[in-house]
Amino acid sequence: MEIKTFLECALKEDLGHGDLFERVLEKDFKATAFVRAKQEGVFSGEKYALALLEMTGIECVKTIKDKERFKPKDTLMEIRGDFSMLLKVERTLLNLLQHSSGIATLTSRFVKALNSHEVRLLDTRKTRPLLRIFEKYSVLNGGASNHRLGLDDALMLKDTHLKHVKDLKSFLTHARKNLPFTAKIEIECESFEEAKNAMNAGADIVMCDNLSVLETKEIAAYRDMHYPFILLEASGNISLESINAYAKSGVDAISVGALIHQATFIDMHMKMA
Repeated sequence: MEIKTFLECALKEDLGHGDLFERVLEKDFKATAFVRAKQEGVFSGEKYALALLEMTGIECVKTIKDKERFKPKDTLMEIRGDFSMLLKVERTLLNLLQHSSGIATLTSRFVKALNSHEVRLLDTRKTRPLLRIFEKYSVLNGGASNHRLGLDDALMLKDTHLKHVKDLKSFLTHARKNLPFTAKIEIECESFEEAKNAMNAGADIVMCDNLSVLETKEIAAYRDMHYPFILLEASGNISLESINAYAKSGVDAISVGALIHQATFIDMHMKMA
């Protein structure tokens, strides 16, 4: 969804048929408002916030940038416009910034816990409906990378896909003939044997799903010896406490759905001057 369409829908959701406060406001006037943090975090949502302000005729006097860290009581944005319009956009603006910054902040904590320049931290497709682009943008601002944006990015085969596949190697040969030349094939594996079979069949990426660090190390050792060109990804309930151990297991990437679905709003508020 394009940013403009997304923001129009977000505003419409809150405004409905119009802000009732306008009916009782005797005279509109220019005013200044400040968005301030009530807790520390990593700022995200700048691109969306600026687009929202431009759409509604509000001037952004000052803002901090995406990826910048902030502390409680820091001023994140200073905006100026019609008093009535500032009140109309207040909740939508705060929702965008709080949600995006929440994801960026949690992601940055995982990046720090990962403590590796060799292993890439990835998100997943476990996103809220219609918010995928917005939420994955927030992950980038936290210092991680995006996995697939959608089913058309790469062919990822899970147990549900492979339920009725009898010959994996033949299936992958068939798939290669029908996929774009640049499309990669990733196979989700839940055991050493499944990972070994996926490599032997010709997968580009093997995902070690819900495996222990020890099991993941064994798969990485087999990969290094026989298929050093295949990429390994660890996934499945990887936490802040365990991610560093997985980073040392020999994988190339670690995907964590929690970056998005476990992130909470960063507390912020808007105050009039």
